[in-house]
Amino acid sequence: MKIVVIGGTGLIGSKTVAVLKARGHDVSGVAPSTGVDTYTGAGLAEALVGTEVVIDLANSPSFEDGPAMDFFQKAGRNLLAAGKVAGVRHHIALSVVGTAKLQGSGYFRAKQAQEDLIRAAGLPYTIIHSTQFMEFIGAIARSATVGDEVHLSPASLQPILSDDVAAAVADVAEAAPVNALVEIAGPDRAPMADFVGKVLAAAGDARRVVTDPQAGYFGVVLQDSDLVPEGMARLAPTSFDTYLARGEFRL
Repeated sequence: MKIVVIGGTGLIGSKTVAVLKARGHDVSGVAPSTGVDTYTGAGLAEALVGTEVVIDLANSPSFEDGPAMDFFQKAGRNLLAAGKVAGVRHHIALSVVGTAKLQGSGYFRAKQAQEDLIRAAGLPYTIIHSTQFMEFIGAIARSATVGDEVHLSPASLQPILSDDVAAAVADVAEAAPVNALVEIAGPDRAPMADFVGKVLAAAGDARRVVTDPQAGYFGVVLQDSDLVPEGMARLAPTSFDTYLARGEFRL
């Protein structure tokens, strides 16, 4: 099967390309650095010739409200239009668990706009909602640091390892489109502070974790279930403790 992975040089994209190639597929991982730019449309038509499945893993280069909305709308329209011309049979996009609940954030409004474009495009699709990546816990800690304290919402997390995300995306690519959302998550659910505290302890970081119900999460005050699956979700195999034991985390 011929598959094109948009954002194929990034964290999830490069791993997804490797998984699909190992399974015997004809896979191209494309990005602006390879001459394919969904935002401008450059190289898209050529890249999608004969393509059966497109996997959109590209992210906005900016988390600011306006630039993020501009990116996801322009890139989404360009990619979907090119996919129609090429006769793509399955359009897949990676999004975030809780997107519809986090509309107080400009970034998540932009992700919602991307999803809405896919639903309205008329192409067979699957939207994958993933929980936060384990590799993102360090960024959460950085964003919430005030002096020597890390102020965090008591909301729950269910982080997933990037390797497991890539495997799940590859499985969706090999399956028929569901024309709906599917959710993936890690096996461990706990308050956000627990995961951040474990990473700080493993790194020997002396910052103190403070639980604060009003603490913002990238501009949004969270309810407990905003970042975890509501119903049935595919649970990945790798535990958070296994991830910590690898020593690959960054603060």
